[in-house]
Amino acid sequence: MGLWLDRLSRWLLAGIMLAAAIPKLLSLGSFAEIIEAYGLIPEILTLPAAISLVIMELLAAFLLIRGKSSGLWLTVILMTIFIAVLSYGIWLGLDIDCGCFGPEDAEHKAFSGLRTALVRDLILFLPIVYSFWYAYRFPIKLSGE
Repeated sequence: MGLWLDRLSRWLLAGIMLAAAIPKLLSLGSFAEIIEAYGLIPEILTLPAAISLVIMELLAAFLLIRGKSSGLWLTVILMTIFIAVLSYGIWLGLDIDCGCFGPEDAEHKAFSGLRTALVRDLILFLPIVYSFWYAYRFPIKLSGE
């Protein structure tokens, strides 16, 4: 049961990473504009940041599907960055698209916001924590590591 729950957790996380990365990949310019709206980095770095984030999300999804613990670590790093940026946006009172699932995210239109995205990202730590617990409690069962 534990192995299947771990796999389900990793596949869920991988699916979310893919669902987030693909729309961004298809409109990198628009995603860069969303990043720019947060005001955290200079305008000249927004497109490289957008490209880097999409590549990291795709890599995290691939590693999670392959059962690699590096996929969990990359997911934790990405989720921590996303939570920090969303928290910053909420603190500033920004009313912008979170950019989580690309430009024109239906979630943003339906729920308007950064707070909803923050809660979702915090909830996503549950499958991450379970997979870490499973990976380090049963290290022999990790594939290829």
